[in-house]
Amino acid sequence: MQPDSGVTAAAAQPSLSMTASLSERSLYVMRDDSAMAAFPVAIGEDNHPTPTGRFKIRKLVWNPRWVPPDEEWAKGKTAKAPGERDNPMKLVKMFFQQPDYYIHGTDKLKSLGKAASHGCLRMDPDEAAEVAKLLMEHGGEPRAENWFMRVLHFRREEKVVYLKKPVQLTITD
Repeated sequence: MQPDSGVTAAAAQPSLSMTASLSERSLYVMRDDSAMAAFPVAIGEDNHPTPTGRFKIRKLVWNPRWVPPDEEWAKGKTAKAPGERDNPMKLVKMFFQQPDYYIHGTDKLKSLGKAASHGCLRMDPDEAAEVAKLLMEHGGEPRAENWFMRVLHFRREEKVVYLKKPVQLTITD
C-alpha cells in the first residue's frame, strides 16, 4: 500500500486547456504546458472574424440542432434537426462565447486551414468528438464509452452537458 501523500486524485490530474492560433489555423489541446494534440480548424472570414481572448468552455451539446441566425448570410436557410444530414454542426458543439461562438464539426473538410466560417472554429467531426470527450473527462463530467455509443447511435436526440470545471480556451491572432 502506498503512503498517502495528501494529494487528491483530482488535484494530481494534469490540467487541460486549449489554445487556438488564428494565424496557424490550429487548435491545440494542452495538458499543463505541453501540447498533447493539434487539429486543423477553419476560422472566421474577415467579415465574420473569430473573437480573440480567453474564454471558458462550460457547455457542450451532442447532436446539436442548427437554427439559422438572424443574419444576412443565413437568409433563406432552414433549421436542421439533430443528426440531420445537412446539419452544419455535425456531432458536437462546444460553446466558448454564448450564444454565437463555438467549436463544432463540419462536413466542409476542405475549409479546414482556411478563413471560411462565420466566427466559429470548425473541425473534422470525429476530431471535434475526440476533443469534446477530453473536455468532459477533465471538466468533471466523464462518461463511459457506451454513453458515447448511445449518443451517436440516437443521433436525433440532443444531449447537453455542463462542465463542473470549465476548461479554458485562449484564442490568439
